[in-house]
Amino acid sequence: MPLGVVAIAMVAVKLFAVAVPVSSDTISINTLLAALGFTLMRLGIAYILAVLVSIPLAVLATASPTMEAMFLPMFDIFQSVPILAFFPVIILIFINVKFFTGAAITILFLSMVWNIVFTLIGGINVIPRDIIAAAHLFGLWGWTYFWKVLLPAMVPQLVTGSILAFAQGWNIIIVAEVLHTYIPHGTAAQDLFGIGSILVSASAHGQSTVFLWALCITIVAIALINFFIWQKLLRYAQRFRFE
Repeated sequence: MPLGVVAIAMVAVKLFAVAVPVSSDTISINTLLAALGFTLMRLGIAYILAVLVSIPLAVLATASPTMEAMFLPMFDIFQSVPILAFFPVIILIFINVKFFTGAAITILFLSMVWNIVFTLIGGINVIPRDIIAAAHLFGLWGWTYFWKVLLPAMVPQLVTGSILAFAQGWNIIIVAEVLHTYIPHGTAAQDLFGIGSILVSASAHGQSTVFLWALCITIVAIALINFFIWQKLLRYAQRFRFE
């Protein structure tokens, strides 16, 4: 099901992700809201992909002390490499298939994934040993063990990691949508339509009114997502914590 959602969303983004530069001193609220919608779509796709990748990576890294000793340093190295160092290469790859949105989603995914991976690893490591022993005693192994023990234990850390990952995505979205900076001989027409590119364009052209409206809408969107999604998920996740 999640893969189906991702596939549908990626097709939608590819069909409708057009470049709309800010060329006047005024811009309609509807345009700003539409831009916010495209930005949230990219963030959402990148987040879903990050979760789908993070869970198996965290489980793999905590499968045994040997696996943890091998994978944790590797993950730490990947996390420490500056994300934007990959961006020019990523853009060059997606230029060949004329799918610039793919470049934005990929860089957002890379900015999110390690926040979730490391918090999930922490969640798995705090499972009491007697819980693990009891689960194995009652024959819980493999997929059943993952579904009944590991996944519930990861829920609180998954929510915490998701908050950190989404915040990192907001920090990167301005770079992710303003592609022309990283494209050889690029122009502003190659930027993706989104709230991030509008903020950059408005700032570059001295359009203070547009910039302030775009900034206010972004802040309101972040506040609403935090209040209606993350805070509710944090309260829900409390029931999965080990006391």
